Amino acid sequence: MSEPGEVIYRVPARNVSWWGTGVCAVAAVLAVLLVWQWPDAPAVAFWLCVVIALMGPVFLYLATARLTAGAYGLRSRTLLRRRSVPWSRVAELRRYIQPGRNHDIHRVSVLLENGRSFRLPLPMSGTDLARFDAELEALRALHRRYGSPAPDGEAPVITHRAAGRRPVVTWIVCALLLTASAVAATYVADAAAERRAWRAAVPCTDATPAGERRACLTTFTGVIERTDVNGGRGSSYLYFTGDEPLHRLAVSRDDASAFRSGEKVELVFWHGRPRTVTGERHVWRDHLTGPGELAVFSAACALGAGYAGSLLLIRRRGRRLRDDELLPSALPFAGAFAVTAAWLLPLCALRPTDPPGSPGTVVWAAAGTAGSTVAFVLAWRATRLRTPGETPAVAPDGRDHFLSARFLEHTAYNPNLYGTHVVIGGGPPAVTPHPGPGRFAAHRIPAERLTVVDVRRARGSDGDLVPRGWHIAEIDDAGEPVRLAAAPGDLARILDALKRERDADGGDPDPSHPRNR
Repeated sequence: MSEPGEVIYRVPARNVSWWGTGVCAVAAVLAVLLVWQWPDAPAVAFWLCVVIALMGPVFLYLATARLTAGAYGLRSRTLLRRRSVPWSRVAELRRYIQPGRNHDIHRVSVLLENGRSFRLPLPMSGTDLARFDAELEALRALHRRYGSPAPDGEAPVITHRAAGRRPVVTWIVCALLLTASAVAATYVADAAAERRAWRAAVPCTDATPAGERRACLTTFTGVIERTDVNGGRGSSYLYFTGDEPLHRLAVSRDDASAFRSGEKVELVFWHGRPRTVTGERHVWRDHLTGPGELAVFSAACALGAGYAGSLLLIRRRGRRLRDDELLPSALPFAGAFAVTAAWLLPLCALRPTDPPGSPGTVVWAAAGTAGSTVAFVLAWRATRLRTPGETPAVAPDGRDHFLSARFLEHTAYNPNLYGTHVVIGGGPPAVTPHPGPGRFAAHRIPAERLTVVDVRRARGSDGDLVPRGWHIAEIDDAGEPVRLAAAPGDLARILDALKRERDADGGDPDPSHPRNR
């Protein structure tokens, strides 16, 4: 029984989770019986029971998950862990949004006074956001009542673009790609040696010792009994009469279609495997993985690991940001790695093992290295963290300039959030739904009643329509808070135009604010 002022959260339809746990347990028992008591049962039944049984831990987790919040703090319970945190240790309750397959999943993140954070098992919501908002507000009310939270306001929103997101998956992907690149690189020399050996192989003779016949070419004859052409993505097969010289051979669909039943063929074996099948109208050749392919794969994995590392680097550069502030986009680094791939991959394909010998190859590598260096320097500069308000405004020239910007609230001059640009210069600042030219459908911004309160970086609560590198101007519109989002340079020009328009109209802005001095 809950105490007064206590809230308890459980998974909706918890009885269904218990029923699912029971069904999964029965499926696990049936899978064991099928192995030990009925070994002749169809394999489909066994694997069906295994798949159902593997879902048991998920149902058991949902059935046992629980969160209790009261005067003492937060108490959570899951299948594997119990946690109790008093309100005195809780600094903030945040909204944590993780991308899902069909919709985002909203959870509660707890920031402790020591800087650590963790996610509560409940409440959790994907589609019923109204219920989640009410449950989160109830937890924040208990925190305000029994704890000492930060000044009240909206709950910070942690998204996949925010600085407070833990890059665990990025670290794993980076490590896996680096491992794959290193492993592939170790096989390049072996692949080159195998290709040279294949090209130098000669037919076996009667005098060839049995121990050396794997290194020479052995020829067998056979007859195609039938062909199995797979219309899907799987392999097609050639079957041989009398299982001589082998039962079947996996080939591509086009190769299987080229051979006919009853056709006599000649098979060449090397290193114990068939390498060619020669028929009357078609010749099948086994594919030997070349050193160039492995080198290209290794380089591609290394470039992918480098891009994952750039994501980690950007997070490292933004370690002093608020957890809900957005990090710069890594697309500039993606462009730099694309430039590198444009010259490195062809070089690896053509020169996988030999050092650059021709002058053309040396010039190609040197020019590519110089281009990559320039691209990475530009990417480093493009992803730097700009301090809000540091970008100076450009002096007006009397012409209309359409700047990409958005007001994030419904206002009379931005009805239904239809504005995508702000036009300044040739007239009063106005909101337009197009990038120009002309002021068609423009709504004048009432600069005389706007006062800039603060300029900050974009945060998760500003929505997905705001690009990562934009800044937000928090504006007071006659007592109503309004947010204006734009790139740092464009935002400085818009705020300067609004200030000029307000001064021209005889407005009385707050002289104490840095933006209005």
